Amino acid sequence: MQNELTFKHPLLDEKGHVIESGWAHDLILEYNRENINAPIDNIKEWDYYYVGNKSYGFSFSIANIGTLRALSVKFMDFKNKKYYIKNSFFPMVEEKYEMPLDSQGNVEFESENARCRYIRSPETHCIEVKFENFKDGLDIEGNITLTIPETESMVIVVPFDEDPTMFYYNQKINCLHPEGTVKIGDKEYHLSSDDSFAVLDWGRGVWPETSTWYWGSGSGCINGVDFGFNIGYGFGNTSAASENLLIYDGKAHKLDQVEFHIPESSYTEPWTISSSDGRFEMDFIPVLDRHSDTPRDKYRSNQHQVFGKFSGKAVLDDGTVLELSDFMGFAEKVVNSLL
Repeated sequence: MQNELTFKHPLLDEKGHVIESGWAHDLILEYNRENINAPIDNIKEWDYYYVGNKSYGFSFSIANIGTLRALSVKFMDFKNKKYYIKNSFFPMVEEKYEMPLDSQGNVEFESENARCRYIRSPETHCIEVKFENFKDGLDIEGNITLTIPETESMVIVVPFDEDPTMFYYNQKINCLHPEGTVKIGDKEYHLSSDDSFAVLDWGRGVWPETSTWYWGSGSGCINGVDFGFNIGYGFGNTSAASENLLIYDGKAHKLDQVEFHIPESSYTEPWTISSSDGRFEMDFIPVLDRHSDTPRDKYRSNQHQVFGKFSGKAVLDDGTVLELSDFMGFAEKVVNSLL
């Protein structure tokens, strides 16, 4: 059963419990941090962008993790099979560092060695970043404008069985069109809507201390129009709805459950991805495994974000079959645990 959220109301009740779980085309439920009934250390809020093409990709994440403000910048070099990660943190003590209540508000991070801003309007999201000593003593500096097409998105509200005050409210917007440049030292990387796409991952929630999730995403063109997908599972109680859907020419096509078949031998061996309704059947050939497993405080997050090429079929609501061949995207497995 896929419960579609169709009318606007608060996300949480007076006890901090999710009022209605399910999925929607947009952020129609009203998020308010003041309604959360949980310690501040358990609250997680983030705005994450991935921008890339078949040769390279960049991700930018600004987040509030409990009382910490965090910036993470990553560069994936698919041709040379290398990746670089740089993080910056500081205690969040000023109101100006609150995260917006939806995916339209501006966001800013500034520390001694890094600055990142998201400047947003309904038509464009602009990313400005500068991070000193990002790679081999070289700074990274970028300015990217993402044009927001007229499109539906993936929105899901997920409760957790562990505690009724825990929840996950998430929006993914596929098929954003980038224009801009990122420089690492003197080397420039151009991002153009001719061959590059982007996705926004907007998330707010209170999570248990241990969790595992699977997420996959891809954006590009098929038949001359925008096509993207969001697939995932494993995180919270998704009995009311999955987060799996296709975006074709701006319209959402809802899928049932998916499953990642990851080889036990290595994340860089070929995968397959299947769906319970037969509408998303893919071979996935990895190009690069961006792996991180860095403890922080009492927690550990073991991440395998694997970039690669999808080939197979995706079926729209009306039965139209779309054939994918070497369609660039990523699929990941993340395990969060206590040390």
